[in-house]
Amino acid sequence: MPAIIQIKRIYEEPADCDGERVLVDRLWPRGVKKEDAHVDLWPKELTPSNDLRKWFHAHLDQYSEFIKKYQSELKSQTEQAEQLLQKADQRRITLLTAVKEPDQSHVPVLKQFLEMLDS
Repeated sequence: MPAIIQIKRIYEEPADCDGERVLVDRLWPRGVKKEDAHVDLWPKELTPSNDLRKWFHAHLDQYSEFIKKYQSELKSQTEQAEQLLQKADQRRITLLTAVKEPDQSHVPVLKQFLEMLDS
């Protein structure tokens, strides 16, 4: 049975239905105490590289190009992504991010990548 993967901003309250809470930002979110975040995993290798992250912030109007670059990075991290899916023993994963607009970020790209691996 494939995992249920949802996206949530880290500033939202943790919920019992979150399952495995995975921070998918390379940098720790501002204003969030680690003990309050209830983060189970923080796989930095699955986040965009520092170079790609900086490139995207300078080229926000080139989202489709960012997606291609990030997908290319993720292909080299397949083993780490599969390990993440195995750790989600409840088969529910919540991808946590601090970005203001999660729909226009790396998070949907990662979600799609994980779902593809898990199918």
